[in-house]
Amino acid sequence: MGAMRGHKPDSPRLLVIACGALAKEIVALRAQMGDGASAMTLQCLPAEYHNAPQKIAPAIDMILTERRGEFDQVLVSYGECGTGGALDQVLEKHDAQRLPFAHCYEFFAGSPLFAQITDEEIGSFFLTDYLVRNFDRLVIRGLGLDRYPHLRDLYFGNYRRVVYLAQTHDISLESAAADAADKLGLEFDYRYVGYGELKSAIKAAADAIAEYGGHDHVRD
Repeated sequence: MGAMRGHKPDSPRLLVIACGALAKEIVALRAQMGDGASAMTLQCLPAEYHNAPQKIAPAIDMILTERRGEFDQVLVSYGECGTGGALDQVLEKHDAQRLPFAHCYEFFAGSPLFAQITDEEIGSFFLTDYLVRNFDRLVIRGLGLDRYPHLRDLYFGNYRRVVYLAQTHDISLESAAADAADKLGLEFDYRYVGYGELKSAIKAAADAIAEYGGHDHVRD
């Protein structure tokens, strides 16, 4: 979590930059912060970047450049997310940090469970609550399978199962995830994981801001 000092005293002190696919979860976690919630500003990139990771690093670079000096702390709620190291280069430039995981599946599941799942079956295609809700838009239509259904086996021929990493206990989402697995011709595995390490990261950021607010600091 990097510093962005120099804001006005009455401005929000924590900026969370996140994938739009995490917006609902982060809003829920912010609600759990109680009085500290007012210190947090959330800015999301389009969730569609899930299918276009080359857009992530330039977009975050732009945000960090435009908003430099507005906040005491910034938390980038992304993993590496297929950027090929470009995101880490941007964050180093701005003295900022991301979540220390490869992608959202790992920080939702936690590294030990994620490793266990992939060790059991390397051909696992992961879904989260967001991806289940938007499966047809992001996967079926996003990959053109509604127009070219014969491409399904080309895209998913090396997968063996769908693993639904659930953030909430929702029977309708579990059923929809099972339907998604059926559409892809894959086995289905359900794992309730909650918010995982995302919750820990948000809490740590909130705690750091609370501690920061209790001391005098020289601002840039």
